[in-house]
Amino acid sequence: MSLEKESLERKTSTQDRNSVVESGAETVEFTRDEELKLLKKFDFFILPPLALMYLCNALDKGNVGNAKTDHWDTDIHLKGNQYYLLVMIFYVSVLFVSIQAYSSKPCKVPFCLFGTPISLFVKRFSAARVLPIMMIGFGSMALLAGAAKNFSQIFAIRFFLGIFESPMLPAVVYYLSTFYKRNELASRVGVFYAAASIAGAFSGLIAYGVFHIKNSKYHAWQYLFWIEGAGTVFFAILAWFWLPRAPATWSFLTPRQKEIARSRILADSSVEIDEKVNIADAFAPFKSGLYWIWILISLSLGVPLASVNNFLPQIIAGFHYSTVKTNLYTVAPNILGTVALLLLTFSSDYFRERSIRECIPLATGITGFLILRFINVLEHLHVAYFACFLITMGAFAPSVLVATWYSNNTNQESRRAVVAAVMVAFANSAGLISTNVFRAQDEPRYIPALATSAAFGGFCFILVAGTGIWMRYENAKRNRAQGVKLSAQDVDTSTLRDGPSNPSFRYMY
Repeated sequence: MSLEKESLERKTSTQDRNSVVESGAETVEFTRDEELKLLKKFDFFILPPLALMYLCNALDKGNVGNAKTDHWDTDIHLKGNQYYLLVMIFYVSVLFVSIQAYSSKPCKVPFCLFGTPISLFVKRFSAARVLPIMMIGFGSMALLAGAAKNFSQIFAIRFFLGIFESPMLPAVVYYLSTFYKRNELASRVGVFYAAASIAGAFSGLIAYGVFHIKNSKYHAWQYLFWIEGAGTVFFAILAWFWLPRAPATWSFLTPRQKEIARSRILADSSVEIDEKVNIADAFAPFKSGLYWIWILISLSLGVPLASVNNFLPQIIAGFHYSTVKTNLYTVAPNILGTVALLLLTFSSDYFRERSIRECIPLATGITGFLILRFINVLEHLHVAYFACFLITMGAFAPSVLVATWYSNNTNQESRRAVVAAVMVAFANSAGLISTNVFRAQDEPRYIPALATSAAFGGFCFILVAGTGIWMRYENAKRNRAQGVKLSAQDVDTSTLRDGPSNPSFRYMY
């Protein structure tokens, strides 16, 4: 025990003095200035295109909400709950392909190749190649949506849109984890995800401008689909040539910077870089009960998130504003939600803490949904609109922080790619719950849906708080047993091939 204690303390002392880690057979030393220069390259050349990619994705996925405020549903002759079925089918396709990934039966349809299995393609071929192809797919679906004339056509389009969209978030979380250390990941994923949260504001602004177009041949909502879809396809082509596959093959980096990049990841992210894919081992984390808790967390946080992403315009429409004002009034809540997302994710990285900063927005969102549920919105318009700010502030950040949380505690690259894909699939499938409780007969108040969103937010809060407390207890227990005081950043991830079963492992909570 004394030798183990001495070894662990020597490792901690070395890391505190300087950034010194093993890279292959060589020891690479680098200064903080060198590391910051490398980070600037990553931040400048990788984050902006990824953020724009996700902005395009969010616009193409959520534009039906804006289109509905311009009578898109009546123009293509939707009846009863058909609009809500169109929102729901997006999540059905995501869930279906994910379930197929676990089926032992042969695939009978081509789209079972997507969803969770796409994570293995991302691991093998890089998100820099897979995601632009997916972008062309969902951009094309947006273009076709502008020409759809009936429920059957738009139903098929929304189904395939869900398939092409499914790998976006998990692929990017994994991709960024190959460039950034664990205490840098949440803020970078936050910047990426901010594009999705700001998309609600951006889409409202686009809709505000487009809906002023007067043309007797085409509806204004058709221009909305065509403008957003064309922009997605165009940018997908640029992203193919812009994004690097990996630090080791990126021509913008010097040989020295490539070594530093490799060393950083081995010290505080991965056990091994460019490991070969072992499918059986990639799914091994799900033998642990902790990952099933994260599945429940992902599922429960997905309900309020889907409610905000899909139905914020309809909630505000219940305040009896005009079509143009309804879209305009979605802008400010989405902007504030994005600001809250960035503050929480940057704070989370700075303090190397996840669970508390997940509980804060969850509590905020629950409060907003409860206010909308219990007040008379027409008599208290200002309070109701304030509640819209609360639900956006509470919806966006938990998704990013939870994705970072389980990625930080999964040190093998193949496992991390699969875990992210499975978790996001369950989070997306929560849209099935949200879209089934937002019903036409409940317009414009949607009281059952608001209560359901609040309930799932509360369940998620309990799970996150409980998991965070357990991780703190487990780390303290290991420290007491070993007679040391270590946290996750004090142990090189390259030594943690056995994961939590390794006595040196510390949870990042």
